[in-house]
Amino acid sequence: MTTRTPAPSPSRTVFPALGTTAALLVTDPAALPAAEATLRAELAAVDRACSRFRADSELTRVNASAGVTTAVGEYFADALQAALHAARLTDGAVDPTVGGALTALGYDRTFVSLLPEDARPVPVARPAPGWRRIAFDPHTRMLRLPPGTRLDLGATAKALSADRAARQAAAVTGCGVLVGLGGDLATAGPAPEGGWRIAVADDHARPAPEGGAAVAVTGGALATSGIRVRTWRRGGRILHHIVDPVSGEPAASVWRTVTVAAATCVDANAVSTAAIVLGDRAVDWLRGTGLPIRLAGVDGTVVRLGGWPPDVHAPAPAGLGTTAPGGPR
Repeated sequence: MTTRTPAPSPSRTVFPALGTTAALLVTDPAALPAAEATLRAELAAVDRACSRFRADSELTRVNASAGVTTAVGEYFADALQAALHAARLTDGAVDPTVGGALTALGYDRTFVSLLPEDARPVPVARPAPGWRRIAFDPHTRMLRLPPGTRLDLGATAKALSADRAARQAAAVTGCGVLVGLGGDLATAGPAPEGGWRIAVADDHARPAPEGGAAVAVTGGALATSGIRVRTWRRGGRILHHIVDPVSGEPAASVWRTVTVAAATCVDANAVSTAAIVLGDRAVDWLRGTGLPIRLAGVDGTVVRLGGWPPDVHAPAPAGLGTTAPGGPR
């Protein structure tokens, strides 16, 4: 008789970053320090380039230069390309020019700094200027925004950072890596035996519920967008951070969360965010993507598309990753 030694559970570390939670899992415990150093370097780079809330970030400089042609750095150019890709992929449902609308709604500082109750009235909403009006040459990295335009790269930049960090950490360590940034999860390298077990939840900051829904993935990425975590009150209204570019208002509350599996986290995040924006029109549009998708409605209904498996309710094993909404600062 022969026996088989079980494969060790992935080693992990969790720490706050980008106004959310960064989680790193590796299949080789000895690789954790090198993988963590790689992830932290990537997070520092995306924060310097794309934070709306740092006076010294490149995004702050770019927004202040709207109406004038300006050169941007390589990292910022990659992040902008990811945002424009998301806009094309979603027919503009995800649009990086919603920065002004977010500021007008009161999301003009880090989320933890927002007043829980703001008595000021909400300004009259205006449509986003539109991503097609951005003039950008990726070869020269010269950019011109329409006058008065403010970019918000938060969601796509976070997803891009997850993709980049997972690839870089796997290349450095030679082992399987999972990077989670709030609701954005990216994997690279060989998956652990049985795949990466991922809990699907409503809030990245809360432990996955015992017996909650979970899936296993062997590669690619998952992203979850939702409207219940990043909320605040202003002028007697409850607002959230996912803006419909057409109206400049928070998207209608149809889906509580949308989880998407795709080859990259940028694509998964773009599609999950677009589904929130599209609301009642989301299911028909999502069917055309062919991606595995799980939608949880505010009324408790669950819709599965593209072969997303039935919910498996089981105790969460050690090393479980979680995909749940938890946007950038």
